Amino acid sequence: WAADQGIALVFPDTSPRGEGVADDDAYDLGQGAGFYVNATQSPWAPHFNMWDYIATDLPELLFNAFALDADRQGITGHSMGGHGALTLAMTLEGRFRSVSAFAPIANPTQSDWGRKQLTAYLGADETLWAAHDASLLMADKGFDGPVLIDTGTQDQFIDLLHPEALAQAIAAKRQQAIFRMQPGYDHSYFFVSSFMEDHV
Repeated sequence: WAADQGIALVFPDTSPRGEGVADDDAYDLGQGAGFYVNATQSPWAPHFNMWDYIATDLPELLFNAFALDADRQGITGHSMGGHGALTLAMTLEGRFRSVSAFAPIANPTQSDWGRKQLTAYLGADETLWAAHDASLLMADKGFDGPVLIDTGTQDQFIDLLHPEALAQAIAAKRQQAIFRMQPGYDHSYFFVSSFMEDHV
């Protein structure tokens, strides 16, 4: 589908990796989940600069290495990646023509999938977290372009994702968006592959 549309796909990792990089035994912190923020807290701050990596470092590498059109960028992601895609798109105004997400962590400031990680990476000052919450950003500024969100009704993590918060913010902002709850689908990559064509 991407080739038919003349689109290059890039899949960055979720976190910094390797020996000497801080980690945690939990799957949802450290090398398993960077949360697309620039960490300010120890031991994460030296390597966990995932916001800068996606916003600046990776695009510079890509545009220097390949013949890509900087005026035709879109961004998408799944779960934590969906959280990152939405927050980057709404913050980097004018960068992306479209944004989409599969089962995004939509309201991390109000979820155990978010509060733990934002505390670890950014500290206990919750005023610093709002810039990394898609529902709060949507209510505040929205996105200048189309938004597509898919979440499965049988997603085993749906109570952590808080899709209703994002849906309410989209409606209140009168954002150009398609928000779909897909019946019977869970949080898996099968769910992602089932609807990927719509996101291209």
